[in-house]
Amino acid sequence: MQGYMKAGFAGLLVLGLAGCGGSNQQPSGNASTAAAEATTPTAPAVVADAAPAAFGQCRACHSIQPGMTLVGPSLAGVYGRKAGSLAGFAYSDGLKGLGVSWDEASLDKWLTDPAKMVPGTKMGFAGYADAAQRKAVIDYLKTLK
Repeated sequence: MQGYMKAGFAGLLVLGLAGCGGSNQQPSGNASTAAAEATTPTAPAVVADAAPAAFGQCRACHSIQPGMTLVGPSLAGVYGRKAGSLAGFAYSDGLKGLGVSWDEASLDKWLTDPAKMVPGTKMGFAGYADAAQRKAVIDYLKTLK
């Protein structure tokens, strides 16, 4: 019985190798290009992220997916939202009592120096000194729904 199993396995191995293109015939055209194309897996399409480079600091603590809280609250829909109001995140009392909705002016002030705007904030980010970086981040935040 064991001899039949070895023969069966050997037969399967031969059939499997034959299906791998072990032929000595060269395909027409550039053989090395054809071989590379045949062995290179097709990568899924990558969608470019529209986030500015400065937003990389935000990503360290914030998600852009609705309802996904990381170290900080999700930034999805932040533009126009009342500060400190996203359910499921424990904001500092100062931020909860700020009484502003996030618009260009309030976000610019916040992103310049969060601790100066809201003393005692939980956000451990010093701010962006560069106005162009702040504008790029704010413009991006407007797109997050």
